[in-house]
Amino acid sequence: MPDDASSLLDSRGAELTVEEIARLASDILDRVATVVVGMRDAIELGLATILAGGHVLFEDVPGLGKTLAARSLASALGLDFRRLQCTPDLLPADITGSFVYAPATSEFVFRPGPIFTGLFLADEINRTSPKTQSALLEAMAEGQVTVEGQSFGLPSPFHVVATSNPIEYEGTYALPEAQLDRFMVRLSVGYPQRAGEAQILFNRVERRHEVASVERVIDATTLAAMQAGIERVYVEPDIVNYCVDLATATRDHQSVEVGASPRGSQGLMLLARACAVIDGRDFVVPEDVKRVVVPVLAHRLSLTTQAWADGTSGADVVTSIVAAVPGPPTVGQRPSTVRP
Repeated sequence: MPDDASSLLDSRGAELTVEEIARLASDILDRVATVVVGMRDAIELGLATILAGGHVLFEDVPGLGKTLAARSLASALGLDFRRLQCTPDLLPADITGSFVYAPATSEFVFRPGPIFTGLFLADEINRTSPKTQSALLEAMAEGQVTVEGQSFGLPSPFHVVATSNPIEYEGTYALPEAQLDRFMVRLSVGYPQRAGEAQILFNRVERRHEVASVERVIDATTLAAMQAGIERVYVEPDIVNYCVDLATATRDHQSVEVGASPRGSQGLMLLARACAVIDGRDFVVPEDVKRVVVPVLAHRLSLTTQAWADGTSGADVVTSIVAAVPGPPTVGQRPSTVRP
């Protein structure tokens, strides 16, 4: 962690101002961009999700740098990082850990699994069975795992980044709705532009080796302070109601069988606050909500059979809802009478 960030925490405990959080976030994004090319928007939303305390699902075709993005983000944030390659024969204990017999003491002792880390990458999560995927539910919602009736707390901060391949169906399993709902956002990386792809090749030539590394910008303590700063962002009642209206509209849409849960409307508000801080504001504006509404809500929708047959996607439904639901009449600026 840079000395200036460390001195800020030393002088004021664990409190950071919005301007300081925005500067640190910019430094993190710039550092990651030295390795991950052409993914600035996706990485920024991924960082905002972590600042908001959420989990990220990257869904796209192989070879676009999803794993590299997760690893680079963990390095810049100073978090312990573990990657688990998901396979059909993976068991829940391979994620959470299990009790093993210790001959020296003649007792069973708990051996933690790879989930006991700061940032856990579940690579190709749709390649493992729903039973194993469910091992992540408690960890993602409560920050703990329960093994044989005993609960074990996970490190804090703790975040899950998962990747999924949407084009292969053989040997894969659809993520259950409960699992999808635990991810605050689902992001698509997309192919880089020609200049970006050329830059990826130039960077590889200059490195002279395959592995790309990112230097640490902050540490887990500073990340926790940044997350605490997000909690002080002001959200006007009209914008809260706007988040609720958007989520409610998904439940009444003709193409939707099951709409977004209250966790979806809460995710809208939380992620909008993080985006506001990254932009240097301590208040949310409607544009913050509109920016994140598709990544937050689209993957939470279960569409009707007719909608699937017509080629309608969750993103299409959410986009139409944003166009139809009136925005809040106010700009969301913090009133002078409100204290941070």
